[in-house]
Amino acid sequence: MSVLEVKNLKKSFGTIHAVQDISFSVKAGEIFTIIGPNGAGKTTTLEMIEGLVPPDHGEIQFGEWNWDQHSKTIKQKIGVQPQSSAMFDLLTPEENLNLFATFYDKSRSTEDILQLINLTEHKNNHVKKLSGGQRQRLAIGLAMISDPDIIFLDEPTTGLDPQARRNIWDIIIELKALGKTTVLTTHYMEEAEKLSDRVCIVDQGKIIALDTPTALIERLTEEREVRLTFLDGNAAAEAAETYANTLPSVSRTDRNDSLLTLWSVHPEDTLYDLFRFAKENGLQVEQVSIKEMSLEDVFIAFTGKEWRD
Repeated sequence: MSVLEVKNLKKSFGTIHAVQDISFSVKAGEIFTIIGPNGAGKTTTLEMIEGLVPPDHGEIQFGEWNWDQHSKTIKQKIGVQPQSSAMFDLLTPEENLNLFATFYDKSRSTEDILQLINLTEHKNNHVKKLSGGQRQRLAIGLAMISDPDIIFLDEPTTGLDPQARRNIWDIIIELKALGKTTVLTTHYMEEAEKLSDRVCIVDQGKIIALDTPTALIERLTEEREVRLTFLDGNAAAEAAETYANTLPSVSRTDRNDSLLTLWSVHPEDTLYDLFRFAKENGLQVEQVSIKEMSLEDVFIAFTGKEWRD
């Protein structure tokens, strides 16, 4: 069941067409991630859905509710963690949560939120003394205080170290376990690939692909990259390359000294043939690997750009 329907959203700022024509739906309980480079229209799209920026054109529907007729109801049903969160530095996390709870008709227990975001031990410290990761976890907690059905997280891990980023991932996974729907924007490919039920790739204000991470990767290509390094050096790699180019499963090869890289639609069969060739010709393989395709490969293939923060 869809809890959010977005149809034909458009938004311009002067001559800049930030969002040109974006449509998608979000299912109840899923983690839906919007990815794209800076300037792609991710944040503008999110701000329109959150009711912070009016669209020039299009429809936003939360089940039977829309912003024109049911703005108060929607505000009680969604939680928002913007890129720049507003919190009171001279108050503690507990005091911030208690204050934000008064803004809503109903709220979740402050103790529950502190436990969810792993700040119970820091609940009496002033916010200004918290680390960047702790502040970001508190920002998610503030978005959760009304116990919303849908949570919007706009680049929640940007600028955090790997450990702090993983802590945020744990919270997002826990939100899913609680039955919450999460709409997430991110710059990080690994983050989108690991967390998302579905990924929406946006570039230049348009959706260029939308599917599960696995389906997007499988759609990209059936070829796999295989690498072999030979103990016998350049001559062995050159001989193996010549043989590999005779195999129907190999589409292309590349050689750099003793390293042979090839692309095959049937990598297991290719490796079987190559190992047999190596044994028959007395060649020694030092290392072998098959590269898994990633969401970053999908992004580059669809946009023609390298990923950039």
